[in-house]
Amino acid sequence: MKRRFDKYFPWLFTLSDLLAALLSLVACNFILGGLGLLEGAELMAFFPLLVLWFLVAFLRKDYRIGRTDEYDQTLQHLVGTVFWFLGAATLLWLPFNTPKIQVFPILALGLGMLIFMGFFRVSVQMLLRKYRAGGNNFRNAVIIGKGGTSPKLADVFRIRKDFGINFLGYFDDLADCSQTRGGIDSFFFQAPELDLDLIYIHEHLEPSLVRKIINYADENYIKVKMIPGGSLQLEKNLSFSRYGDFFVINVNEIPLDHVLNSLLKRAFDLVFASFVLVFVLSWLIPLVGILIKLESKGPVFFIQKRNGINNKVFNCLKFRSMTPNDYADVKQATKNDPRVTKIGAFLRNTSLDEMPQFINVLLGDMSIVGPRPHTVPMNQTFKSQIEKYNSRHKIRPGITGLAQVMGYRGEIENPYQIRSRVRLDSFYINNWTFLLDMGIMVKTVYELIFNRENAY
Repeated sequence: MKRRFDKYFPWLFTLSDLLAALLSLVACNFILGGLGLLEGAELMAFFPLLVLWFLVAFLRKDYRIGRTDEYDQTLQHLVGTVFWFLGAATLLWLPFNTPKIQVFPILALGLGMLIFMGFFRVSVQMLLRKYRAGGNNFRNAVIIGKGGTSPKLADVFRIRKDFGINFLGYFDDLADCSQTRGGIDSFFFQAPELDLDLIYIHEHLEPSLVRKIINYADENYIKVKMIPGGSLQLEKNLSFSRYGDFFVINVNEIPLDHVLNSLLKRAFDLVFASFVLVFVLSWLIPLVGILIKLESKGPVFFIQKRNGINNKVFNCLKFRSMTPNDYADVKQATKNDPRVTKIGAFLRNTSLDEMPQFINVLLGDMSIVGPRPHTVPMNQTFKSQIEKYNSRHKIRPGITGLAQVMGYRGEIENPYQIRSRVRLDSFYINNWTFLLDMGIMVKTVYELIFNRENAY
């Protein structure tokens, strides 16, 4: 039964995915057409797009839903598929239609596809998990070598029935428990009768024995996986680099180390910041500049040295909200701070003082979303007080960030506040997705409207 499922599921999923894509395109066409963002199209016009979706999804192997994948991984993979689909559709559209690309309809179509197809694929994944939790489509697995982190993996198999991995027991020369099937040598005698799909090898086995097990697995079409030791059981995904025939584990690789992720984030930053510059800052800067000048002497912009990516110092731009003083870099703004001007209080309360930082985004110093940058003196202080503080500088700092929308913005009054900021920044860096950025931006708008307690 399990073999037959694996044989037919990719075809069944591909066909149902195509049907879901067609329904998504029709729904997007109807909704966007009703809103006037997209010209209505006949049903036949969707079939070329459907073929394109099939090609992109097939090349990206979307029909493979990993049994241990979480829902966010499925959505992250879908974002990449939609990105490539829209890019290919735009390029193919030009020769047959018009060289004028309408950005908003394309982005709206992409958002619609993400919503509809995301709902479909997560639903399929939920059904697969329920099916496997019922004892179907399982994989038979053994662990060779007991000790270290091996029992933890066995516990995962026991708890996560939805993974569909049927744990048959250990093979180990020293362990003697109810789940031990025998010594390591006995594995080679028992394996033909076990109908194995997966072999998990403890990392401390002798290299010659590991090679023998891998050779046996290769000859019998069994997948082999190595169990990392405790020092590598980190809260992040591990990846590998190949040097000829030699492999090493990339322990501290982050999602934005991948070129496609980095390009996607930077492209969004440039498009969004350009939009703000043209339609908002073009009139906001002169207006706010006049109001600042009318109230107090001094420059319109407050330029402050802050630490950015790789700790590189850059000039962070803000509208000046205080009277010129010698303590701006070392003393945080406090509630009812006498240095803050009247127009400055309004700018701070509405966060409009941060708007010039979209120029920093265009210059490449900052991103829309990321860890908030601190002043150079504050950075030196926190670096000496908090472990792994500098790790937040792996990526560009942001105008807004996860820590800010989770309530850790404004003045730092207690040590736990900066520690919490660093923990949230670390989580963001190690778990970045495009959808996470979108969620933080939506939450930022909510916080700007409904939660102004720490804005001073």
